[in-house]
Amino acid sequence: MVQDLGYLKETASQTAGPYVHIGLTPNFCGIPGVYKSDLGTSMINDKTRGQRITVRGRVIDGAGMALKDALIEIWQADSGGLYNSPAEMRGTADPNFAGWGRCPTSAEDGVFTFETIKPDRVPFKDGRLMAPHITFWIVARGINIGLHTRMYFPDETVANAEDPLLARIEHRHRAETLVAAGAAPSYTFDIHLQGEKETVFLDI
Repeated sequence: MVQDLGYLKETASQTAGPYVHIGLTPNFCGIPGVYKSDLGTSMINDKTRGQRITVRGRVIDGAGMALKDALIEIWQADSGGLYNSPAEMRGTADPNFAGWGRCPTSAEDGVFTFETIKPDRVPFKDGRLMAPHITFWIVARGINIGLHTRMYFPDETVANAEDPLLARIEHRHRAETLVAAGAAPSYTFDIHLQGEKETVFLDI
């Protein structure tokens, strides 16, 4: 007598869901007591060197809607072009600058906001100077693997023209998706996941 095999159905694939927010921004999710404040909330203090700037933006899906459940992290150099990292061998970064930040998008309008400083230029792996930029990491529903991109500054035209990474973008009009709008001290950087304005994402 042949026994029927009870095959299990394949588990449905899952994206980050709510657990990214619960684990990384518990206070934002209404879960107090894990951290005094969510990690990455504050990047600067009153002793931080450099020009203060504000970066705001939205993560926009293919239908043109701002995601209200995305989570953004940024990394950047300080005002002297140094990273707050053990791997930084060129000097000592500003001890009053965190070098990274984390922010969930607003449940009301999908906006993220970072209060930071404008970074200086840093060398590419071949020694050429890159333009001042901020690296972004994005997770949200429908994103299985976090997306990486960069934000460059519209008031750094000469440096942007010399940037090795921007120069590698084959379709030149798409390089514009990496350049913020606005002017110091307030910049806007919307990240488009799909569509005509899709942001250039980096495989890093």
